[in-house]
Amino acid sequence: MGYILNVMPDSPQPHRIEQAAQLLTKGAVAVVPTDTGFSLVCRMDDKEGLDKIRLIRQLGEKKHLTLLCDSLSQMSQLARVNNTGYRMAKSVTPGPYTFILEATREVPRRLSHPSKKTIGIRVPQNKALKALLEKIGEPLVGTTMIMPGQENPLSEAWEIQDAIGDQLAFVLDDGTVAKGDTTVVDLSGDEPEVLRKGLGNCKAIGF
Repeated sequence: MGYILNVMPDSPQPHRIEQAAQLLTKGAVAVVPTDTGFSLVCRMDDKEGLDKIRLIRQLGEKKHLTLLCDSLSQMSQLARVNNTGYRMAKSVTPGPYTFILEATREVPRRLSHPSKKTIGIRVPQNKALKALLEKIGEPLVGTTMIMPGQENPLSEAWEIQDAIGDQLAFVLDDGTVAKGDTTVVDLSGDEPEVLRKGLGNCKAIGF
């Protein structure tokens, strides 16, 4: 049964971040806080973990998953982005934005869109998640913590534990999870395109 791992929002305890990182490195599936709610995550190259996430969420192969990165530098290793797109991303990250980009060979094929070869990438601002990403040293792959058939994501750690705790290693909870969506910007084409307006300010990226 996955347990709730509580951390301080502004200064997450290093030993608890270490504990979470070790579990994920060993192949765990977990739930973590982001700038826009909880996300169901595993390591990027964890095929069994990815299959489990798709099963929990009942997601098809064409459903975009998102890579959570600790920096734009890490993002640049995983996706091809032109100068205009990079400047746009740099101006608003870390923050509540998801960028759709052409995946590089560093990204396992099972994570990218099967026909478009694109991937969603975020550089979140949440301090607990950022500390976890830095500790692991690699991206996490994840998706919003919403149950099949439901319209709204689960927004409380205890709700998640009650719903799918037996399928998780832990729920990382810093007590500050916001409710909303990321602003999704497609940077894979010739011109940037906003696909979804969310918590990220569109005016900040010129829309």
